[in-house]
Amino acid sequence: MGISGEQALDCFRSEDLVGIGMEADAVRRRLHPEGVVSYVIGCGVDCTTVFVDGAYDAIGESIEMGGTGVRLGLGGVDCDAVEAVLRGVRQRFPAIWIEGLSAAELVAISRSCGLGLRETIARLRDAGLDSISGDGVDLAGEEESGRAGRCSVAEWVEVHRAAHGLGMRTTATMTFGAGETLEQRVGFLEAVRRLQEETGGFAAFVPVAAEAPGGRELDGVTAVERLKTLAISRMFLDNIENVQTIGAAQGIKVLQMGLRFGANDVGPVTAEGNGASEEDVRRIIRDAGFKPVQRDMVYRTMFVN
Repeated sequence: MGISGEQALDCFRSEDLVGIGMEADAVRRRLHPEGVVSYVIGCGVDCTTVFVDGAYDAIGESIEMGGTGVRLGLGGVDCDAVEAVLRGVRQRFPAIWIEGLSAAELVAISRSCGLGLRETIARLRDAGLDSISGDGVDLAGEEESGRAGRCSVAEWVEVHRAAHGLGMRTTATMTFGAGETLEQRVGFLEAVRRLQEETGGFAAFVPVAAEAPGGRELDGVTAVERLKTLAISRMFLDNIENVQTIGAAQGIKVLQMGLRFGANDVGPVTAEGNGASEEDVRRIIRDAGFKPVQRDMVYRTMFVN
């Protein structure tokens, strides 16, 4: 059993960053004694702005470099249009793992087409959708969130419960540092843990720092807060096997420290050329004292290479 909500709040308010990191590292070592750190090769395609042929080209390039999945930005509330895109990608790339649509988008589509969440997700699954995105939750939202592109914690839980009930494995993504209270942050962790106890459907948890206001990093979430949130998430959610560290965009040292603060995964290596290369990621992992392995989109298969 992971730490309690009260213990999590105490950790958030504590200045003992090293001690918190050591406790989280102990949980990681218990769950992953083999000493490996995983990554995934994939691509993201915004199908609301890219022509179909362009999307196919991006997916094809990712597959050529070993990619196993694609995250599709589908947008909109027209279920027929979303289905058409999914069927097109599935027909062209029958073996690719397709992830797309946040909880907020699925709530909107469900309302638009007049179907329940389970029926909506099942319809999209039959069109080719393998999993839904883990983001889109407003930690400060009440029963219904008013923020664009966001849904309340209750709505988010219901979407993922429906997806798990259909046999989908999903990730849970928590965007923090966007004005929520520490209590709301811990409340979301509690909701994730309860749903995992109920369904066992989460393959991973991903804490993501909110973008800095106006793009000014000095005004954004600090490295200390990123590491502390990562470590607390690992200690709290010991019923979820995998926790992903913050991305390489936050700096190599912070990423490597994240691997000693409870994380066992560094996330995606993309084919778009806008991030670290696969060899860069593998070197970062090795330099942190771990063995790099490639995984698929839902942490099922590990390729040691």
